[in-house]
Amino acid sequence: MLHEYRDIISKLKVENAHFAKIFERHNELDKIVTEVEEGRQHMDDLELEKLKKEKLRLKDEAYKMILEYKKKHNL
Repeated sequence: MLHEYRDIISKLKVENAHFAKIFERHNELDKIVTEVEEGRQHMDDLELEKLKKEKLRLKDEAYKMILEYKKKHNL
C-alpha cells in the first residue's frame, strides 16, 4: 500500500499507534481479498465487497495521515 511513501510509512508505524493499526488491518484485508479473488478461499460477493470497501476506507485514512505528516515535516 502506498509504496512511494515507504519511508514515511515506516516512521508513522513507529510514531503513531493508530496509523500502525490501520496499516496492519489494511494488509490483513488485502491478504484475504487476494485469497478470495485467486480462489484459495471462498466468500460470497456481498461480503467480499464489504471487505474491499473497508480496505479502501483504511487506505484513504492512511493516505490522509501521510499527507498530514508530509505537511507537518515540510517534505
